[in-house]
Formats: sequence, C-alpha cells, structure tokens
Amino acid sequence: MLKVALPMTFAAAAGVSLVVQQALNANLRTALNSAVWSGFTSYAVGVLCMLLLALALREPVPSLSVVSRVPLWAWSGGIFGAIFIGLGIMLIPQIGTATFFVLLVAGQMLGALVFDHFGLLGVPVHPISFVRLVGAALLVCGVVLIRW
Repeated sequence: MLKVALPMTFAAAAGVSLVVQQALNANLRTALNSAVWSGFTSYAVGVLCMLLLALALREPVPSLSVVSRVPLWAWSGGIFGAIFIGLGIMLIPQIGTATFFVLLVAGQMLGALVFDHFGLLGVPVHPISFVRLVGAALLVCGVVLIRW
C-alpha cells in the first residue's frame, strides 16, 4: 500500500506546487508589471534549484557524446513549460486559479488519452477504452461545475 500511496501523495503535492507557482507568478507579474520578467524569474529560480539539486546528488554532467546522441526534439520540453508558465501568468488574473487549473487538468487528461492511445513521443500504448472515455467526460463535467 505504501509503495503506491507515497508516489500518489507526491504527485498530488506536485499538483499543489503548480497552483502555488502560478499564483506566485501572477502576483510577481503584477508587482513587476511584466509577464515576461515574471516568467523569466520563475525559470531562473527553477534553474538554480535544479543546479543545487544536481550538485547535492552529485549528478555527473552528461558527456558531449551522450548529448550529441539526443534527438533535437527531446530538448524542446522547456518550450512547453514556458507556454504553461506564460499562459498561467496571463490567464489566472482573468479567469481565476480554479478555472485555469481545472481546464489545464482537462486538457492534460484529453492529451494524455491521445498520447497513450497512439504511443506518441515514445510513451507506452494504452488504447482508449470506454471507462477511460467516461473518466475524461466526468472530468469535463467537473470543469463545467467549477466554472459555473
């Protein structure tokens, strides 16, 4: 039970951390009067934290031969993180945190179903089933209820 409960607790905590991050970024945007500098600051602090974690864990820097073998598209994850942060900074003051995140989760769920079904970007294939579609539909219903 603990083998599953602990990772699920950490995943839920990661979700809460996203809410905190976006609320802080939206507040920083207001204080700086700049969405761009708010997003930049978020990434700069994040890079510093990852550097400190790498040093604390004594992670070796990947060799040039390893880096050169990584496909170009694999380096693009930060682009999507920047889209997430930028949209959160812009939209949370307009639509609210709950609406932003419920729509975010709905989009993640629908995207995850498509990625799983087709095995996009190398994820294991998990075909769409009736139960999974009902779960996604219930999530969309939750979106409507939260926004109501």
